[in-house]
Amino acid sequence: MNHRSSSHAHTPVQARTLRLLLAVLATFAMVLGIAGVGATTAAADTVIDTIQVGDSPQGVAITPLGIRAYVTNNLDDSVSVINTATNTVVGAPIPVGDSPVGVAITPNGKFAYVANRFDDSVSVINTGTNMVVATVAVGNSPRGVAITPDGTRAYVTNSTSVSVIDTATNMVVGLPIPVGDDAFGVAITPNGSFVYVTNVDDNTVSVINTSTNMVVATVAVGNGPQGVAITPDGTRAYVTNRLGDSVSVIDTGTNVAVGLPISVGDGPHGVAITPFGSRAYVTNSLDDTVSVIDTATNMVVDTITVGDSPEGVAITPFGTRAYVANRNDDSVSVIAIDQCLGSLCIGFGSLVGGGSTGSGGTGSLVGGGSLAGGGSAGSAGS
Repeated sequence: MNHRSSSHAHTPVQARTLRLLLAVLATFAMVLGIAGVGATTAAADTVIDTIQVGDSPQGVAITPLGIRAYVTNNLDDSVSVINTATNTVVGAPIPVGDSPVGVAITPNGKFAYVANRFDDSVSVINTGTNMVVATVAVGNSPRGVAITPDGTRAYVTNSTSVSVIDTATNMVVGLPIPVGDDAFGVAITPNGSFVYVTNVDDNTVSVINTSTNMVVATVAVGNGPQGVAITPDGTRAYVTNRLGDSVSVIDTGTNVAVGLPISVGDGPHGVAITPFGSRAYVTNSLDDTVSVIDTATNMVVDTITVGDSPEGVAITPFGTRAYVANRNDDSVSVIAIDQCLGSLCIGFGSLVGGGSTGSGGTGSLVGGGSLAGGGSAGSAGS
């Protein structure tokens, strides 16, 4: 298997910051151990908990403070809310529209946006009350949703277009943006300038300039692209190719796929990147595993067995936990994650709370697979 090494190694500032974070978290872990909290230690990159949710969970997003995970239940038209400190479902499922798929949380953590595929709408949940406060009509068959780092816009993928919602008014602004055929996944760069949309039937990714809301590039990727996540430094987009059992890596500076596609498991679906960008976690829906990619080498370094038909995935902000929605067994798997800088790795299997300091969307402080925000992109099902 040939792989091309990534050119986006950590900068000295990022490296120093990550070393400091690892030191702080290691000290925190030691203190917890001394205090008798989280006495059960789990090996890194292993499933440490399984949570039963609603019927056919597909999307998952985590609030910016990390205290809650929101999971879309596709076949019972609801959203389950998980307390990440206890890894238990809290309250009754929240009724939303018909066939909810993608979900994203606003950067301030106050609202969850849920794409309802079969009634062409987006439900807006107030996370303080866990009640739907608005329903926004969008295009045909919406599935993916991402929110800009400043929280002012939500981008929603329809079958052949993208709708833009003003989050202050919860109204669609402008005309739908034409993209490729069977638009699915969506992620926003950390600076909020560009939106990346996967087009399943075209084997392409459309790049939208948020200042004009026009497509400025179309990138050829692998067969059947679905999930997309962007690195914290904004230089790379990782795209799952479901029908090609691979992941394509796009250089966002040139909008060209770099290197050969990375071979992963069978039917890769969702993808989330750790907050410091060292790992990408890919759900393989047809072999019930998660592939872990080292983004410095673009090679798979671990494979984790999870539940039946994993699809959505989100990562907490310090990168200590990954939450994976397993569509066919109505569950969410919780993975303890290695924290690595080069050869230095620390496992956080004993930390209680699943990374309770939180993340949004696909594994970031405020969303979209990036430290700076990147769009609070919720993961989506098919």
